[in-house]
Amino acid sequence: MGKVYLNKKISQRVSNGHPWIFSNEVNRVDEAIKPGDIVEVFTHDDKFVGKGYINPQSQIMVRLLTRHKNETVDEQFFYNRISKAWDYRKKIGYTENCRLIFGEADFIPALIIDKFNDYFVIQTLSLGIDIWKGVIVNALEKIFNPKGIYERNEVPVRELEGLEQKKGFLSQPFDTNIIIRENGLQFYVDIENGQKTGYFLDQQDNRRSIKHIVKGADVLGTFTYTGTFEIHAAHYGAKSVLGLDISENAVAQAVRNAALNKLENVCTFQTANAFDVLKQWGKEGRQYDVVMLDPPAFTKSRQNIQKAIAGYKEINLRGIKLTKPGGFLVTSSCTNLVSPEMFLETINIAAKDARRQLRQVTFKAQASDHPIIWGMENTNYLKFLIVQVL
Repeated sequence: MGKVYLNKKISQRVSNGHPWIFSNEVNRVDEAIKPGDIVEVFTHDDKFVGKGYINPQSQIMVRLLTRHKNETVDEQFFYNRISKAWDYRKKIGYTENCRLIFGEADFIPALIIDKFNDYFVIQTLSLGIDIWKGVIVNALEKIFNPKGIYERNEVPVRELEGLEQKKGFLSQPFDTNIIIRENGLQFYVDIENGQKTGYFLDQQDNRRSIKHIVKGADVLGTFTYTGTFEIHAAHYGAKSVLGLDISENAVAQAVRNAALNKLENVCTFQTANAFDVLKQWGKEGRQYDVVMLDPPAFTKSRQNIQKAIAGYKEINLRGIKLTKPGGFLVTSSCTNLVSPEMFLETINIAAKDARRQLRQVTFKAQASDHPIIWGMENTNYLKFLIVQVL
């Protein structure tokens, strides 16, 4: 097994347990090492750090898989890791639909596996883990005997690893349009063409949090995607629900989901640019009992954080202005580059600009099947906030 030696000065992040080792932290690498190989990592003074996979082409040169010198990284290793991750989900109550593997939080960096009942969607986002894709599929087949496995690897980050973007079946072909259940409701999931892995499981707990505030309310939802928050609002007794999304395809699927749950008489969906519409409706004096904002990540790089914050401030300012006094704002951010503190401060500034006072109802992260490891900031990415707007 090849060896990698670190510089004398390395980030405290590595010694504190984070699995990422950046190229500028590496002093030397055995010449025989090939991209994707499992390597042993040592400090400058020859102390064992861990074993992981290497890709000299990547800015993250090594991703550690284990800190135990006697643990072998092989087919049984991945079977055990996936089994342990499944045991954890079962213990905390996620048995039907869940994020089965959440990368670093489940100690398999750059691997995402979402479980939709008997169907699985995989993302292998680095060369080192992509090499083990067949082993991972075999483990899923042994543990779950699934009806189907699909890969959604058409993501640009793979190109940074020298990998092609691709998607397709990793099992026998199956109908990729399925129906899942969540919180007593049903939703269509387009495994092949839906965003990310086909459905956003990370908000499944947060969607229950609106249960009491939407009862009897006129609700506005923006960035609705497939209408999950809006349909939950209708299910929980909203008087009326209007959902907006810039994508015609998303709106069409939201309409289908409303009909699937027999809530089409309460839910209406429109194709619209939320920024433009909310600004115009604010000028017109429209207001709602509950305004829900679930925008996409406004940035995926640190260079654009300020632009993202400006976007979050703008959309929340518009949302606050459209909320009736005593009503509620439900708002989210899904990028780990914007910290929880930064997100709350942005909402606070928006409220001051709108000359409204906020009373916090709840502030949460993603669902617990996306576990957070302290010291690994990238595992703590979703911010979900409900405030009363006074």
